[in-house]
Amino acid sequence: METSEQREFVDKVHDLPLFKGVSDEEFTSLLAACKLTYYRRSEKVDYFQTPNEGLFIILRGMAEISITDDAGTSIILEAIQEGEIIGFSNIAYYLGEVNRPLDRHHLKMEVLEDSYCLQIPFSVVKQRLAYEAVRDALLKNMSTRLANVYASLGEQAKSAEEWGVSTPYVRRVEDLMNTPAITVYEDAAIEEIARIMVERSISSLMVVDQHERLTGIITEKDLVQRVIAQGSANSFIAKEIMTKKLYTVSRHDYYYEVLATMYKYGVKHLPVVEGERLVGVVTLSNLLSKRDRGSMGILKTIEEASFNRLPVVKAAIYDVLSNLISDDISTIHTLEIITKLYDRLARHCVQSAIQALEQQGLGLPPVPFGWYQMGSGARGEQFMLTDQDHFLVYADVDEENAEQIHHYFAMLGEEIVVHLEQAGYTRCFGKMMSSEAIWRGSISQWQQRLRTWALKATDNYILLGYNFLSFRFLYGNASLDKHFSHMVQEQLKKSQTFLYYMAQQEQNKPIPQASQSFLALFKGKGKREVIDIKKHALFPLHHCLQILGVHKNIINRTPLQLVDGLVEKGELSVGFADDIRHAYEVALRTRIQMSWKKHLRNEKITTEIQFESLRQWERDELRTMLTTVHTLQTHLLAKL
Repeated sequence: METSEQREFVDKVHDLPLFKGVSDEEFTSLLAACKLTYYRRSEKVDYFQTPNEGLFIILRGMAEISITDDAGTSIILEAIQEGEIIGFSNIAYYLGEVNRPLDRHHLKMEVLEDSYCLQIPFSVVKQRLAYEAVRDALLKNMSTRLANVYASLGEQAKSAEEWGVSTPYVRRVEDLMNTPAITVYEDAAIEEIARIMVERSISSLMVVDQHERLTGIITEKDLVQRVIAQGSANSFIAKEIMTKKLYTVSRHDYYYEVLATMYKYGVKHLPVVEGERLVGVVTLSNLLSKRDRGSMGILKTIEEASFNRLPVVKAAIYDVLSNLISDDISTIHTLEIITKLYDRLARHCVQSAIQALEQQGLGLPPVPFGWYQMGSGARGEQFMLTDQDHFLVYADVDEENAEQIHHYFAMLGEEIVVHLEQAGYTRCFGKMMSSEAIWRGSISQWQQRLRTWALKATDNYILLGYNFLSFRFLYGNASLDKHFSHMVQEQLKKSQTFLYYMAQQEQNKPIPQASQSFLALFKGKGKREVIDIKKHALFPLHHCLQILGVHKNIINRTPLQLVDGLVEKGELSVGFADDIRHAYEVALRTRIQMSWKKHLRNEKITTEIQFESLRQWERDELRTMLTTVHTLQTHLLAKL
């Protein structure tokens, strides 16, 4: 039986220009050739590897499209919302052109919120393009989208010319908004609204009452759905077609707060208000076109850093971190920004290591490979450079060439360590680095290694397992990464006993409940009450999420992504997941603030906190955080 949701999707597809005018029988036949796919928030999709994949239409949700060249350079093209089409770049191919414009580049789609997308194959697109009305409708859609893309790229090119100019890394709405906002009164006619939009080249208008108070917004989408679709434009005024439910922002809000609001509510235009006064409007295009402006200087520093200048990058990133902390940006947003910079630095080090081997006469990597981070870097928690945690994986090789290939990757592993060390990453005391034989190998070698860890399950192997399970792919061949990740998932399915032993270790490291003598387990030297934020909070939280993730076949995720995945799988309730996210942010914020202060005072950085130095509300917050971690630990032990 067809569900209401399915019926909703079918109706949306039927109303698309691509399917206008077809009979019910023909529509059913065309729809049967299409494929409906669900994508999770933050999921990344490689798109248009072949032209036969056709077009994508977002039926529900939102995604961001970027284009990446072979060197890994990525540029944001646009954000796609409900009802919009992805894949216009292939229309020329469908109309008979031999070459595709993106054959030497890669389109990537990153899902910004849980989304349903309909894939329309080449066969269906080609069939519908035979009709003039369809071609005209697509041409209008493409023209608008092309204008938006050109505007975005133009802004990014303009920003690129400003490298070296001192601009704030974190911007507020007043730096981004269009002002003054273009307004119409509630009784304005449709003809006037359309004329203003065309003359001003804008895609939204603010609606105000006689007292100049904001009462609504009209976008191009409103015009299409509420006017053009009705076929009687003369009978409408602004008040009747405007969107009355408004989401507004302040001119003092930060860039990332505004972007989060847009993604959360699925809007592209936000009025900027000061009290009851309308002072401007900020659009998604504003944000996307300027998103990298403040980071241009640091990105240039990273990309152009020679081996001798790698230490300069650390100082530049620390300057960004200092600004974020002093501006009181949320911990999660701070780490999102800093992680992207560290990721870029790490990739640069790997690429430079490959070039160094080539200059030594060893050539390029002989087989596809992948380089993975572990530890805080993989979890997206690294705010200051720490020790190295990483490993190498490469394709299986035949016996004849095995020795030569193993030797190459041994050399590459050591060269990567040297470059990372030069950039400021200290060598791992436990030698969990790709320079060590145990942390590099072919896919088959890694499979045997995981099997050994699971069968023996010693304390040392469990420790290795914990570190390994935080892995995140950062550089190399994407197809090999998929093969490797699939192998890991299959191997872990066969290793339930190993998971049980990992859970048992958590049972031996209990987190105190608030109802207990809370500080009883946190006694330090001289009977001072202390807590180790890593040992007593972050590590137990990470381990519990890792084990639950493996239990539900979820790997290669950051902690917050694991929480989202466990909610989706029904393992965690929405309310409990919110508590975990809050506890996670409290633990991270506490660690960052404490460590940064010690860094500024040039003191040894530790993760221990003396309770006597905290204010009462800070103690209460830590109590609540630890109670949540204890509850998560109890939940895990009940499962396994």
